[in-house]
Parts: sequence; structure tokens; C-alpha cells
Amino acid sequence: MDYRASLIRKLKKIELVTRGLVSGLQPGLHHSHFKGKGMEFAEIREYVAGDDVRSIDWKVTARYNHPFIREYAEERDQTFYFLVDVSGSGTFGSKETKQEKMLEVTASLAFAALNNNDRIGLCLFSDRVEDFRPAGRGRKHLISLLNTLIGNVPVSRNTDIAGAARFIGKVLPRRSSVIILSDFAAPEFLPELRVLARRHEVIAIRVADIREQEIPDAGLIMLEDPETGEQILADTSDTAFRDRYAALAAEEARALASGLSRAGVGNVFLQTTDSCDIPLITFFRAMKWRRRYGRVL
Repeated sequence: MDYRASLIRKLKKIELVTRGLVSGLQPGLHHSHFKGKGMEFAEIREYVAGDDVRSIDWKVTARYNHPFIREYAEERDQTFYFLVDVSGSGTFGSKETKQEKMLEVTASLAFAALNNNDRIGLCLFSDRVEDFRPAGRGRKHLISLLNTLIGNVPVSRNTDIAGAARFIGKVLPRRSSVIILSDFAAPEFLPELRVLARRHEVIAIRVADIREQEIPDAGLIMLEDPETGEQILADTSDTAFRDRYAALAAEEARALASGLSRAGVGNVFLQTTDSCDIPLITFFRAMKWRRRYGRVL
């Protein structure tokens, strides 16, 4: 009960911080970052300062001697789905757990979308879909989603990102922004994300803890996989062991970032000790980049 209450208090602070950030970054969120096929034409309207000049309809502009733009439905109505990993590995953290950090990030991005009256949906997954809430609007809907995330007790401790990607690809009726929050410690999933990214904007936010990247000298310790329960005894006083561990972790991170990029998926890396405004700012910049160049960072 105390844990839930502390999370709720933290969410209130997140809302205040997010509100301040959004005031300066809001234009990046409110315009669509989908270009080309699949967009629904809505109307032609007069150009206003801040509109994308590439949306100008030159025939209508020439006819009336005043700039007009072609507006599409997705520019006025965006849908965001948060796919949050609730598997056992999220319980790990040297100070703050990865699950807590994923909640902070989800809340910060969701409040940003709320300020633009965009639609927000939620999918919680482990090695199965633990909970799914269709997208909706409004503060009441957002609070309901966050309560779902806080109160979730997963059935499984294992992870299947590929299965979650296949599921969300089947149930989404329209093009959406799909934001995946996980440590991405899971069996092969890049082919499924590549397929998902062909129709949707997909952004991967990888949450990690410093102890997953380097191990301090603590003598003999028992390391346990939080998903499988497998244990190994490690001598952390061995410098060669610590160096090898750090090198493997760094290589794994580089391989993941490279794979996500090739799959057309935006990539944000976040440690449990980082402020939650980092992925928010990166998120906005990625969207602006996508709108300008037609691809993610």
C-alpha cells in the first residue's frame, strides 16, 4: 500500500514537470510524423505560421494568391500506444527498479499526449499479453491506464517482445505511434519490430541499470536471473572478469541499437538513475526529425 501511494505521489510530480516541458516542446508532438501512403486527406485550409511548408497545395495557392495547405486526419488526431514490459527482469535496480523508471517515462509521455488531446492506449506484456487497454482521450482515461500499470501483477516472469509486437500489430485499426518500454533482454524480436515499423511509428525506450553494465568489486557474490531463477557464483574481485563483463554488456548494447536502427525503430537509452525528461525530449526531437526527413533517429 505504501509502495502504491509513493508511486501516485511521484506521478503527481511527473505531471507538473511534464507540463513545463511540453510548453516548450508542444509543436513537435502535435504534428503528424507519418508521410506518404495511408494518410487520410481531411481538408484544405489557409496556411498559418508554423505549418510545414511541404504541405502547401501550390495549385490552390496559385489560384487564390494566398498560401493554403492540405491537412490530413492524422495531423489533427494522433494515437499513442505504450507497450510496457512487466516481466521479472524489471524488478532489478540498484537504487530505483527498471519497472519504476518505465512507469515514470510512460507517465511523462502520456501526460504530454494528454495536453494535446491525443489518444492513448496501453499494452502490458511479459511472455504473453498481460493486459490491453484500447486508446482513449482525457485525464480520466489516462489515470485509469496508469492505475492499471501500477496495480498490475504479472502472470509470468518471462519476456516475449516478438509476441507483443505481433499482437499490437493485429489489434491496431489505424496508424499509431507505438512506444515500447523494456530492458530488451529477450529472445529474437527484431524481425517482428521491423514488420510493425512498416505501418506504425515505433520507438524503443531501453531502460537499464548501471549494475547491468558494470560490476563493482564485491568479492564472491551470487548472481541470479530474475526471470528464470538461474544462479551463478561470480568472483567480482577478479579484474579480468569485471572487464569482460563490461565489454560484453557494451557490445550487446551496440548490437541492439544497430539492430533497432536497421529495423526502422527509434532508439532511446535510459538508465534508472536518469531523469525522465531525457526520453521525453529525445522523443520530441525524433518526431521532429521524422517529420522533416521522413525517418526516425
